[in-house]
Amino acid sequence: MKKILTVAAALLTVTYAGAQNQFDRAKQVQLNTITTAVPFLQISPDSRAGAMGDAGVSSLPDVNSIHWNPSKLAFLEEDFGLGLSYSPWLRSIVPDMSLSYLSFFKKINTNSTIGGSLRYFSLGSITFTDVDGNVLREFKPAEFAIDAAYALKLSERLSTGVSLRYVNSNLTGGSVVQGAATKAGNSVAFDASVFYRSKRFKMGEKNAYVNLGANISNIGNKMNYSTSTQPDFIPSMLRFGPTLQLDLDEYNTVNLMLDFSKLLVPTPPVYQRDSANAIMYDADGQPMILEGKNPNVSPAQGVIQSFNDAPGGFKEELREFNVSFGAEYLYNKQIAVRGGYFYEHPSKGNRQYITMGAGLKYQVLNIDLSYLIPTTQNNPLANTLRLTLRFTVNKKSDTPAAVEDNG
Repeated sequence: MKKILTVAAALLTVTYAGAQNQFDRAKQVQLNTITTAVPFLQISPDSRAGAMGDAGVSSLPDVNSIHWNPSKLAFLEEDFGLGLSYSPWLRSIVPDMSLSYLSFFKKINTNSTIGGSLRYFSLGSITFTDVDGNVLREFKPAEFAIDAAYALKLSERLSTGVSLRYVNSNLTGGSVVQGAATKAGNSVAFDASVFYRSKRFKMGEKNAYVNLGANISNIGNKMNYSTSTQPDFIPSMLRFGPTLQLDLDEYNTVNLMLDFSKLLVPTPPVYQRDSANAIMYDADGQPMILEGKNPNVSPAQGVIQSFNDAPGGFKEELREFNVSFGAEYLYNKQIAVRGGYFYEHPSKGNRQYITMGAGLKYQVLNIDLSYLIPTTQNNPLANTLRLTLRFTVNKKSDTPAAVEDNG
């Protein structure tokens, strides 16, 4: 039981709070982090985007676009692709935690592409004990998500995409925790996205393109682990941003991208408290709110409310936007060098880190590696390493001229 509490705390720490640094900043920053169930859905599953500061909503499409922006699949030139990613996770805290990701796409015709993915998050082995410390059982909690995606070209420059997702989170194996019976949490969610690819234009003497992408992900029902507790929101998210592709010459290309992301779930309000710092309740048994709005709303209302419910007003709403910057250098579409930076406001979690990585293509195989360097001390994400293998099969027919113009 001690280990599962450690794991749960670590997940909240890394995905939302960066708690190792929050205590040091508590006197300087008023913390108001947003937490949800199944935070593993927000972890970058592949090495390419992981090396570019977790930016990917408008980057050049690949087999892992299902996670970042499913509409990008429509602009893939290959007929079929398969991706496999693996990352040890939080090894400085839990030695046997990992994230695995399997994805694929298949071109149906010139305008339509289908795809799918399986994400598996293992929390390692946990020993459950009773209040006296007696061992009850061994269990390996795990979470997974299965996706099915479809992308359609609306024109030579514009595409749209949707994906449907089933999420399962089994953290306790049905054990009784603090006197309450538990169960695996389940949720069904969907993504909706768009992607725009500009015509070729000139920047000086160089050919250039601009990509624009937007994706609303994980819109679905709440997750419940016990009938005696309130269900939790899943991490619905808005992500959008541009990418600039600059062709230096026939062999050298530079891609610069900027992503903005925001959780579309309610912000915790400021509650009225008594002299013992306990939350006060009204005559109907509802907690009394000083600033902000009631977070116990439906998922649809939570999406709308998330834009104007921060206790600190508009200033705090702006702090809830995370920023990712990524850069990618490609030589002959075979060798890649990447770097990036991710920023989250200190009051919303304080995740701030530099990323770097490289990629190599050999015939149908792409190998990508990424490495994370935190900019704050005692960060549990330090030294995170990801490995991705991508396999692609080209079409037998010639690539249409419109796709060739896309670079």
